[in-house]
Amino acid sequence: MLVSANTQTLRTPLPKKPGEDPTAEAAAGLQGAMLQTLQNNVQAQTAQATQVKDSATQLATQQVSEATRISDNVDEAFAKTRVGLQAVSEKLPADVQTATDAFKEYMSKTPEQRLRDSILEEMGLTEEEVKAMPPEKQQAVAKEIAERMEDKIKLAQTEKENTDSEKGSSEVVDKFLASL
Repeated sequence: MLVSANTQTLRTPLPKKPGEDPTAEAAAGLQGAMLQTLQNNVQAQTAQATQVKDSATQLATQQVSEATRISDNVDEAFAKTRVGLQAVSEKLPADVQTATDAFKEYMSKTPEQRLRDSILEEMGLTEEEVKAMPPEKQQAVAKEIAERMEDKIKLAQTEKENTDSEKGSSEVVDKFLASL
């Protein structure tokens, strides 16, 4: 039996010495340049992000400072107003009505009494002044008040009729438009 001496053996390529493979060197150079560019870009973006963060922090700090200053001004103004009102209320005589008392008194009056008071106010008189007048002048004032009340009632009725007729005419117009 004959054995052949031509057997193929696997060969592993021997590593080349640096400088022997120009393709490998070019690829390594490009890879190094790309890595350096990438590192530079990351550093630039990190620096830019830090600047934006610092700017945002500074802006937020300014806004908080401004809001605090405004709040302090409002609190100060409120305190001054409160002290001023307390000082004024301490100086008022005891017989002066509060706004609530005046409102309650006004609402307790009938509409006719309110109308009479408003007419007296238009005339520049108070109820006390009318009571202090002699009877003839009281009657003249009462007659004037009655005339003005009648005029105001007629005016109110006329306005009511006008609004009712406007409603009626608008209903007619609406029906007319709906029929088209």
